[in-house]
Amino acid sequence: MFVDDHREFALAAQEFLQSKGYRVSVAYDGMEALDMMAQEIPDLVIMDVMMPRLDGWQTLESLRKNSQTAELPVLVLTARKSNQDVTQSFAAGCTWYYGKPISDFEDFVLVIRQLLEDPGGEQSG
Repeated sequence: MFVDDHREFALAAQEFLQSKGYRVSVAYDGMEALDMMAQEIPDLVIMDVMMPRLDGWQTLESLRKNSQTAELPVLVLTARKSNQDVTQSFAAGCTWYYGKPISDFEDFVLVIRQLLEDPGGEQSG
């Protein structure tokens, strides 16, 4: 699942990841993502931080409190890159942190592949 309030970016990411063989659903804020996950839990969530209604950190905290999604790998993908933002992302429970803009899409796909194969590994890139 790809969660980002910038619709054009989310749809472009969905198209790119689908071209790499992934099935990708899109939500445009944390509230919509949680609603969608009530129906089907994805294998991985890639989520922005700055979103309306429910930001990425709040969404992540909700996921971690739910027994069905507590172990779900979550990649935080955000333009917020300060040490405090990274710390807050991991404190909220992210599995991996990746900064925007994405400069190397092939590296990004490698990160996704790693998270799907070893969801417990905490890294940042």
